[in-house]
Amino acid sequence: MKVALVQISPILQDINKNFIQHLEFIEKARKQNVDLVIFPELSLTGYRLRDLVPEVAINPNHHNLFHELKQLSKEISIVLGFVEEKERGQYFNSAAFLSNGKTLHIHRKVFLPNYGMFEEAKFFNQGKIFSAFQTPFGKTGLLICYDFLHYGANYALFSQGADIIIVLSAAPGRGTSEKQAFASSHMWELMGETISRFSTLFLIYCNRVGFEDGKSFAGGSFIYNPEGKLIARASYVDEDFLIQGINLKDLSKARQRLLYKRDNKPEVILRSLNKAVIENEN
Repeated sequence: MKVALVQISPILQDINKNFIQHLEFIEKARKQNVDLVIFPELSLTGYRLRDLVPEVAINPNHHNLFHELKQLSKEISIVLGFVEEKERGQYFNSAAFLSNGKTLHIHRKVFLPNYGMFEEAKFFNQGKIFSAFQTPFGKTGLLICYDFLHYGANYALFSQGADIIIVLSAAPGRGTSEKQAFASSHMWELMGETISRFSTLFLIYCNRVGFEDGKSFAGGSFIYNPEGKLIARASYVDEDFLIQGINLKDLSKARQRLLYKRDNKPEVILRSLNKAVIENEN
């Protein structure tokens, strides 16, 4: 299958212009026989929304924009980020997976950072669950940015049988490194290498770039294969349109050699977590 990572700099609050940009990249990907096109976190709205959240929120079940995207998904699967109004006045930082003319899954960000430049818990409701779901390419899980840095979230998807984890991100850039990249990019790559290898799955990470409200974003979108090897990485500083072929047969090869999936014991982990919860409550 062919995957396209659309590493863009969305325009803050301007859904219409961002939507047009989405359509352009979807068409570009379709013409290159891409199977799955992926956009960053909050790709339809920009990130630092704050009290603008209600103005850009949409209900994907009723909005014309999503109806058009679902029609396009009959030819190419689409993953994108948006502000979801699930119920009146209830707003989520959400990611949708569209395919075959349907919304296959919506993930609502669980871990909302609320420190430094981050104020998500002030404006968004918290998601409640991590769920793997069936797609034309195998069982898949969605995570949004800070979710990915909690290894328990990845383990939940791994234990549910995920073959692919897709991470949508709006990660800022901090520090400098020798690789003409932000130093903070190493953290995301290290997590990508670790999760892909020890979960024997494809780890696909799509970050945004550009400046917004005086903050810079780090780019560096990437794909790791099920043996923890980097197979594609986008620019660290510029917008990019990265197409990469992945061979789903690599899943079987990796799992025959690395037996973490065979030997996984989620029931033991569950008992241990229950014990931790009880002890923390006492």
